[in-house]
Amino acid sequence: MNRNNEDYRSPAIPAMTRTLLEDVKKIFKTTTGTPFLIPTTGTGAWESALTNTLSPGDRIVSFLIGQFSLLWIDQQQRLKFIVDVVESEWGQGANLDILAEKLAVDHAHTIKAICIVHNHATKNLCNNNATIK
Repeated sequence: MNRNNEDYRSPAIPAMTRTLLEDVKKIFKTTTGTPFLIPTTGTGAWESALTNTLSPGDRIVSFLIGQFSLLWIDQQQRLKFIVDVVESEWGQGANLDILAEKLAVDHAHTIKAICIVHNHATKNLCNNNATIK
């Protein structure tokens, strides 16, 4: 763990991660599972999370609180999700009272995901996501 970051496109990555992937099997107590890494940026991680857990047309509540969330919302819309955008003044954080109201009236359970940027470093902001129930 005491080493410089490696470029995720580097040819050194496969050898470096081989033992890591075997250790992941131990963490998940599996001998048959196949762990894998997706070499990508944060944007790729967002896309992977969205497309592997949701379907086009699914409804998302997403909070616009800064540049990162703006880009994420744009991606959600391009992936054909129905996005309820909750706008806040940039740097003020997600208004979780609005989220509670939306969830309370969603009797048909049409909301399939809630997307909140947890830590917005450029705004010195950390949302209190632990309070979401």
